[in-house]
Order: sequence, then C-alpha cells, then structure tokens
Amino acid sequence: MTTAILAIDVLRQRFGSALREGVALAPYTSARIGGPADLLLTVRSSEALHEALQFVSARQIPFRVLGGGSNVLVSDKGVRELVILNQAREMQIVDAAEPRVHADSGVIFSNRANRTAAKGYAGLEWAAAVPGTVGGAVYGNAGAFGGDVASCLLRAEVWHAGNRETWSPAQMGYGYRSSVLKRGEATAIVLAADFSLRKESPEVVKRKVEEVVRGRKATQPPGASMGSMFKNPPGEFAGRLIEAAALKGTRVGNAEISLVHGNFFINHGKTLASDIRDLIELARARVLKQCGVELELEIELVGEW
Repeated sequence: MTTAILAIDVLRQRFGSALREGVALAPYTSARIGGPADLLLTVRSSEALHEALQFVSARQIPFRVLGGGSNVLVSDKGVRELVILNQAREMQIVDAAEPRVHADSGVIFSNRANRTAAKGYAGLEWAAAVPGTVGGAVYGNAGAFGGDVASCLLRAEVWHAGNRETWSPAQMGYGYRSSVLKRGEATAIVLAADFSLRKESPEVVKRKVEEVVRGRKATQPPGASMGSMFKNPPGEFAGRLIEAAALKGTRVGNAEISLVHGNFFINHGKTLASDIRDLIELARARVLKQCGVELELEIELVGEW
C-alpha cells in the first residue's frame, strides 16, 4: 500500500470532494493513454496549488503534478503517487511601457498565445502551435517555429523548498527543450509565469498566428499523441532519422509511428502505453543501428513501469 493511500483520511479531511480515488489518467493526457492514479487531487488556482504542495510535502506524501498531459506517457499500471491535477487558469495582460502577460501554470499554452494576439500583443505567436500548459512549457523550455520559452520568459513563480519564489530565466538554466528542473538539477513546481509582449496591430498578429497554425497542420499529424517523441539531435531531425530507418507507418497494437511525421506516435484508439514503449525502443535501436545516432526522449515516462 502506498504512502499516498495510507494518508487518504488526512487528505480527504483537508480537500474533501476535490480528492478522488482510482481515477483513469488517460482522459487527462494529450495521447489519451494511461492507467489510474490511486489518488487524484484537482486544484483550480495557483494559490490552491501552492497550499496543496505545502500540505502534502509537510506530511511527506509522495506526489506529482499533471497539467495538460502532453509530453508524458503514463504507464498502463498507473501512478501510485498522489497526482495533483493543475487546473489553475487565471491570466492577466499587463498593459505597461513594457507589456507582459501573467499566467497561472495551468493555462493552456496555445490559448494564451491566441488571447494575447486577439488583443494586439505580439511575441507569442509561435506558441499557438504548442500543446500543454504554461507550467509544462516553462519546465521543458517548449518551443516551435523559431520561438521558445527561454526567449520570452521574464520570470517564473515556483514552489521551491517550501517557499513561493521568483526565478529568472537564468535560474531556470535553459537548454534545448530542457531546464534545471527537467534535467533533475533542481526540484521545484511552476506556479505561474510572466512573459514579455510588444504592442502590435491585431490584424498583423492574427495573420502570424494563422501562419503558425497552418504550418503545424501541414507538418504535424492529426490524432492523439504526446507531441514530439524525441529531441532533435544536434544538426539533425529525429523525424528524418526515423524515416531514414524506414519506420514510418510501423505499428504495435493500435500505436503507430505517423506516416506524416516520424517523430509523432499516434494513438488509434485504446492504445496501451506498453505499445508506445515498444515503438520507442524499436525506433531507438533501429536509428542507432542504421544512422549511428542515439535518440533522446523529449517525453517523460510517468508511473509504475
């Protein structure tokens, strides 16, 4: 029996109906794959997220935070830790000499880009093609179409060592699709973040957003997926290497390496996480053998494997 389950009475007394047992996580992931969480706690504000983190850490209850569920593959066996489902989605545009947008970590990243564009603020158009939440994007230095979090983040509010702190981009230690958090060099949870904007004609920004969305539809496959499976190796593209290894269209169960883009693994319905895992290992082995390149996962494996 897990520590989280043993603490259920304490959690129930504190959080009431916000705490649920044995909840399937598949509906909360972009790939629609994954087994159950023993315990799932839903929070709807950055303050509630902070309070939940304080409560469970003080009692040494193991936990993990789940936002939009992109870039993660949840195991079929599920998750034994308490899963905190982050639905903190407040957002505010600050119209100042140097405009910015402040967003809770549970805000859908692409929605934030569309909302700022609609009000005539530029700088985040590239993010209209990025799935997941602000928290996940800040955690992993999400990027697309020439932009990334590192280039526009002003500050991140994080829960660290029991305190609410403000971290600069330098403290996040950003690299290509990585940060000190994703690399495990520091442990913190993103609560909210501020991003720089610039004033622009709404029509101009809207056109840029539309170009990004068209570009995404033209190059990325439809259907449920985790997003890019592997990081692009230096000077290369993971999708091209997978295609060169003749793996596009390969299936295990209902999981398929997309015919449109080799770095996307598609769930065709009722797909097992183990099927995706088998495709991951197949792609890694084949690309290493035929191209001499070791692919590094961009997604994270979550749960009991």
